[in-house]
Amino acid sequence: MKKENRDLFEKGKQGALQLLFSRFGIILILLFIQVWLLFGLLDYVANNYIHLYYAGNMVFTLTGYIILFNSPSDNSVKMTWMIVFTVLPVVGILLYLYTRLEFGHRMERRRLVAIIQKSRSLIGMEDKTKKQLQEHKDLQGLVRFVNQTNAFPVYQQSDVTYFSSGEEKFAALLEELSKAKSFIFMEYFIVGRGEMWSQILEILIEKAREGVEVRFMYDGFCEFSLLPRSYSADLKKLGIKCRVFSPIQPLVSTVYNFRDHRKICVVDGQVAFTGGVNLADEYINKVERFGHWKDTAVRIKGDAVESFTLMFLQMWALDGDTSDFEHWLNVPKEKTFTADAQKGWVLPYADSPLDSERVGEMIYFDLLNKAQESVQIMTPYLILDGEMETALTFAAKRGVTIDLILPHIPDKKYAFALAKSHYRTLIEAGVNIYEYTPGFVHAKVFVVDERKATVGTVNLDYRSFYHHFECGVYLEDVPAIAEITEDFKKTISLSQKITLWDIRNEKTMTKIMGWLLKIFAPLM
Repeated sequence: MKKENRDLFEKGKQGALQLLFSRFGIILILLFIQVWLLFGLLDYVANNYIHLYYAGNMVFTLTGYIILFNSPSDNSVKMTWMIVFTVLPVVGILLYLYTRLEFGHRMERRRLVAIIQKSRSLIGMEDKTKKQLQEHKDLQGLVRFVNQTNAFPVYQQSDVTYFSSGEEKFAALLEELSKAKSFIFMEYFIVGRGEMWSQILEILIEKAREGVEVRFMYDGFCEFSLLPRSYSADLKKLGIKCRVFSPIQPLVSTVYNFRDHRKICVVDGQVAFTGGVNLADEYINKVERFGHWKDTAVRIKGDAVESFTLMFLQMWALDGDTSDFEHWLNVPKEKTFTADAQKGWVLPYADSPLDSERVGEMIYFDLLNKAQESVQIMTPYLILDGEMETALTFAAKRGVTIDLILPHIPDKKYAFALAKSHYRTLIEAGVNIYEYTPGFVHAKVFVVDERKATVGTVNLDYRSFYHHFECGVYLEDVPAIAEITEDFKKTISLSQKITLWDIRNEKTMTKIMGWLLKIFAPLM
């Protein structure tokens, strides 16, 4: 064996051993053992009680179909589970019932409902805004819908700044963090150690030393590959109050399917950030993973910031109490922006998988259904349920120009293949699909008729619609929409339009992968 190959083999062997004996490897082994024991039990019953086994299969399958057809799930989800029931009658139905019963979520849901009810009256709409909203019938319904699940008002006294890249957002974030005098609340899906996080952490440590209340929350999946298990404790030693959302444990549970995908930063109750940008170097192009990383974010100043403060406090309180909500919400707003910047409507929103409402998807539906001339969309993933595919194709068929920008260099090959499985239907309906040739699009942006928009964390996929905690901000007639539209035009000029010829000449393996994975897309 050549020395180069031998060194490569040794490195691979060492990496495999590190993975095997890491926390990630141990959890995978323990999860595998639990699944293996279940299959072993079923195999024992099948071999020793074959008649009972087949009779049970029939009863289980019929029962499963009855439960499935009477569930409120999307038809795409029902079709996927029907296939699972047919291939694995007992195991599939037990798995379905297990996910529907949601062991571990019930207590969390009750706690969240209690938190929302207790905090519902802490923020509200100004009388002047209420009066003007009465004359805006088109927006009234959307505000009413958002407030059915939480208490996030619509605002007028707010300034919106749009950032067309992670680099722009990062620079503004550092500036605002350095000004903090009272509190900093941060909640992010991904935190990766590197230049971006180091600069932020340095400010957070300094602010904590100055007596600023610093609270930081990140999703538990970071502990698999990005952060050590002890990282939250390490931050606490530095004076930063830290919580990990749903850390992964070596126990089979549906709890892990629900992740905190939100990106929120609130400074002193005066400034809030949201959008697609996480806290890792690829988001500001300090490292290149999938070509150039295209992302977006917004900064909110003014009255609408209180909704993002409340969002953060509600999530933080899932592991604590709500006794300090009023203290952090009763902050006089500094009106440091011009009257022109206050034009239009700003509606922050949050989405939770613990209730029955798909807020993020419904806001997308509202935008698509009310569009008159144009819809411009940037999204990293296109894994659509039947309802969303119908909404997109119907809007195009009734004459609305729909431009959809997706990555050309994917971060996940399976997601790329699934996205392409929708291309033909959308293009034949008249949707224009573009791939961002310099690299990867991570932005989550809708612009409608160049006067309505939403920027946030909600992808066009099942995970965002059904399984993630998400957030965003709906904008109408605010000056920043012109900047969003201009950025879309620049991005589309760097993108390749996909034609039916491109689809026909797509790699065979990509087509096959897309067709097969589409069956199980709702479970991914």
